[in-house]
Amino acid sequence: EWPQTGRLALYLLGLRATCPRPEPHRALVTWLKYYLEEDWTGSRRHGHPLTSYYQYGLGVLALCVHHKRVREEVIRRLLEAQHHSRLGHSGTAVDTEAVVALAFTCLERRRLVGAGLASELRAATEGMSRNMAEAQGPDGIIGNIYSTPWALQVFLATGVCHTEPAYSRAMAALLENLDAFGTAATMAQVLPVLHGHSYLDITSMHCQEEPDTLTPLDIEPPTELPGNKTVQLVVECSQPWCFELRLYDRPVSVPATASLLDVLRVAAAQDPQHFTFDTQDTAQGPFLTQVLGLEARQQKRNYWQLLTAPSTPLQMGVADYIPNDGETLILRLSEY
Repeated sequence: EWPQTGRLALYLLGLRATCPRPEPHRALVTWLKYYLEEDWTGSRRHGHPLTSYYQYGLGVLALCVHHKRVREEVIRRLLEAQHHSRLGHSGTAVDTEAVVALAFTCLERRRLVGAGLASELRAATEGMSRNMAEAQGPDGIIGNIYSTPWALQVFLATGVCHTEPAYSRAMAALLENLDAFGTAATMAQVLPVLHGHSYLDITSMHCQEEPDTLTPLDIEPPTELPGNKTVQLVVECSQPWCFELRLYDRPVSVPATASLLDVLRVAAAQDPQHFTFDTQDTAQGPFLTQVLGLEARQQKRNYWQLLTAPSTPLQMGVADYIPNDGETLILRLSEY
């Protein structure tokens, strides 16, 4: 079975933030250590974790937040990946580097590693922090809108938020795009930042001082807009082994409030012989893994890139992006 490294790590981070008694989660911490080993040993011949460096880094971060030591070999796997720029393509490098940087900072701060390794971790974190600042676009977003809170957490955790110009610009961009964070997982990434904190702050929470102030909210369902819209759906394969670049190009009529995921579902239902797709559930929502029988696989270093014509990458996932009437959406199998 596929290691549940990332999902269990996120659960343990959330559990630590709720100030639990120590007994219930001890077994889960043991399972996370097991998943970290399975994640790596199951894919030695590929030279990377079975899941991803993002999930692997989350696992190390969660263990550190729970004050658990991590084997030096596990840490050095992440150090080597960072040194050789293996932490992801342009669409995922920022959030992966941010998770790894938080893990390294936690290990150093909690003194869970020796002085020599701590110095290496500090240098790697400084390098990743510079990469994030350089990845900032003219709109203030770092990587994409969902990776921006991760980068801001690193600036906060490392104490450079007052001296790093990218911080204030990214925070302004975040405040302008808060409606993009509609799932529990994305809210969990952005809420600490809005309060000037990072995930590292839960390591030093004084649980006895935490008041029970949680109250349910009555949220009205969004108003349905009448009418339909037409979206041009295009599938491209930029790999050399594809016979042609454009594999699919047809209009799809959907309700006015339909997301990109709704567009794909309607296209598959109306034309099942010519259009198929598949997704994988993640903590951030559905992730596009297969289109027209072509799989995006980490072993082949390719992924399905989402763009709006002519070549603007989408800042949201398939379930969150709401296309406009007449818009052309491109699913492109790309390499990183």
